[in-house]
Order: sequence, then C-alpha cells, then structure tokens
Amino acid sequence: MNPGMPQVSVITVQPQRTPIVSELPGRVDAVRDAQIRSRVTGIVQRITFEQGGDVKENQLLFKIDPAPYKAAYDQATAQLKQAQANLFSAKLLADRYGPLVKANAVSKQEYDNAVASYRQADAAVAAAKAAQDNAAINLGFTDVTSPITGRIGKPLVTEGALVESTSATQMATVQQLDPIYVDFTQSTTDLAALRRAFASGRLQQVGKDAARATVVLEDGTEYDHPGKLLFTGITVDPSTGQVNLRAEVPNPDGILLPGMYVRVRLEQGVDDSALVVPQQALQRTADGTQSLMLVRDNKIEQLSVTTGGAIKNNWLITSGLKAGDVVVVEGFQKIRPGAPVQVSEWNRNGAPAQGGKPAAQPGAKPAPQPGAKPAETAPQPGAKPAETAPQDKAAGQKS
Repeated sequence: MNPGMPQVSVITVQPQRTPIVSELPGRVDAVRDAQIRSRVTGIVQRITFEQGGDVKENQLLFKIDPAPYKAAYDQATAQLKQAQANLFSAKLLADRYGPLVKANAVSKQEYDNAVASYRQADAAVAAAKAAQDNAAINLGFTDVTSPITGRIGKPLVTEGALVESTSATQMATVQQLDPIYVDFTQSTTDLAALRRAFASGRLQQVGKDAARATVVLEDGTEYDHPGKLLFTGITVDPSTGQVNLRAEVPNPDGILLPGMYVRVRLEQGVDDSALVVPQQALQRTADGTQSLMLVRDNKIEQLSVTTGGAIKNNWLITSGLKAGDVVVVEGFQKIRPGAPVQVSEWNRNGAPAQGGKPAAQPGAKPAPQPGAKPAETAPQPGAKPAETAPQDKAAGQKS
C-alpha cells in the first residue's frame, strides 16, 4: 500500500438493542403552588419568614393584629356563659314543675311554658357556642401559616399594610419543589408513527413503570436525577396539534425551578435491531441532506441516510444503512468519494486516528520498499544490526 494514502478510522455497523428516545421541549412546574391569602381583615403586624427560603407546613408566616378578634372571642364567650346560666335556671323550673303538675299544684299550661323555656335556653346555648367557635376561627386566622412545605417567594405585603378578607389579599406564594413536574408536548405525527411501529412489531413498548424521562438543562448538560412519566394526554391541543405529557422528577438540590425551559429525553420503546453510528460520522449539507462515508473495497463511497433521533452520542439510522457496512468516523479531511484509503478501527475512548494500530500496519510493508538490495542484505548480519541498519540508511536518505 502507498504510505501517503489517506488513513481513516472506521466502525463496522451491527444491529443492537437500543431504546428509542424522543427529545421534546418542556417547562418545569411546581407540584403544588399555594397562594397565601388573608382570610380576615386587619393590619399586618409581623412577617416571620425569610424571603426565598424554605418553610415547613403550618409554619407562621404573617401575624395580623388580633386585638379586635380577641375582643370578639371574649364577647362570644361571655354570651355563651349567659346562655348557659339561663339554661340552668330554665331546667330547674321545668324539673320543679314536673311533679307539681301531676299533683295539680300548677296548671298544665304553666308546666308547658316552663318546658318550652328550657328548650329555648338550650337552643340559645348552642347558638352562643357556635358564635364562640366562629370567633375562635377568626382569631386563629390572624396567624397566617403555610399550608404546605416548600420554598416561599417575596412577601407581597409589608408590615402595617391593610389586608382584607373580602378581596382575599394575596400575601405570598409557596411552591413545593421536590419532587417537581416537567410538562412537555409531542406532535400527533410522531405519536402516530410510534404507535404504528408498536403495531407492526418493529418496536417493543416500554412498560408503564419503566418509562424514564431524562431532563436536559438549557446548557445541554444532562440532569443527574431521572424522572418517570406520569401520564400521556388523551386530548390534542387544536391550536398546536400537540399532545400534553407530564413527568415527575426528583429535585433534592432545587436546581429545577418553575418556569425553567428544559428538554426531556423520553424512552418510548425498544428496537432490537437498531443501527446506530457515532454522531461525528454523520455529514450534513446546506440543503439538509444527511450522509455517511462508507469504505467498500478500500475506497470511499458516500451514502445518503435518514436519522431517527439522537441516542446519547449516537444517531439512530432508520434508512440507507445496513448491517455490516463499514462507516468512516474520523479522517474526513483528506478523503472524497472514490478515493482509496487505509482503514483502522475507531477508538471510542478518543485515541488519535493516526496512532496505535494505524501507524503499525503501514510500517510493516513499506520497510522493504526504500531499497530492495539493502533490505535483503541488512538482515543477514544479525537481529540487532537488522534493526539499526535501516535507521542509518533512512537517516542517510534524509540528509
């Protein structure tokens, strides 16, 4: 072989079991979003949380002036005690008239009036107890607490502000961020193609509990904690032609925030005979055409292909490629269709294409080419001279 022949690194494509992954755009949303609102009218006395911090369920957030509600509670308590005293008096009178009416010491009418007064007093006690409970509830509402555990934003009111129960003044927002939802969409075209692949048996469907959703952040890095698909929408948005999907993702470090734009890699099926190539092997032109460089009979051949999506650092090839094809991965700079090349196996770990095995292979045959006669006589003196003689010879040729 010619030592100046371009050298390329290649892989031999073989079918392999590969998950079919769809990468879809999505938005992060809180699992629970609680709006803290006033349930009584009053003046805000204190704000007891650190804005932007984490709060616990039932933690005190705001203190509204309780004085008028404490007075209302005390008044309701006094009215209850008065009603209870009236009930006690009415009960004694009714109990006293009971044996007297049997002895005809009092009239039947007087006894009936005493019993009626007792029952009215009993009802008054119940009403007063309800009024006291209502006053206690309003007094309790002066302590504004968090209904959930989560992260709180900035306060929307300040100390001294008047909040009203009639308008339910919003005072803050608490969001639960761990776990967190990611809402994303998929086109009906892609969904229909996926269902056809399942129906034909070309793809195997991933089980409901095994459907993983991996989040890709805005900077392209993959989020450390994979999530799970919760549901696939059963209706289509008529304005966009998209189906809504939702995934639940762990968020222990609070990296994902509501409203953040992300991409979701969703495993939707498994292809037992998929053909994949490294992403760097795929060539693209300005008109959108995709192609691969193949090596056949030690010559370069260009092949147009279609892709089905990215799977980690590989492209899934859906048409144009077949098992056993030898695909060029490195060394595109000096090759063109029809040109002869030397090939070596591509090192996926990132070794240079011209190191290791590729350098050894061309060196074995060109050794005798610099001169036939010296190559025949040099090995005769001995093994060690045979190694040094060609080096001296080569040095002489360069000089």
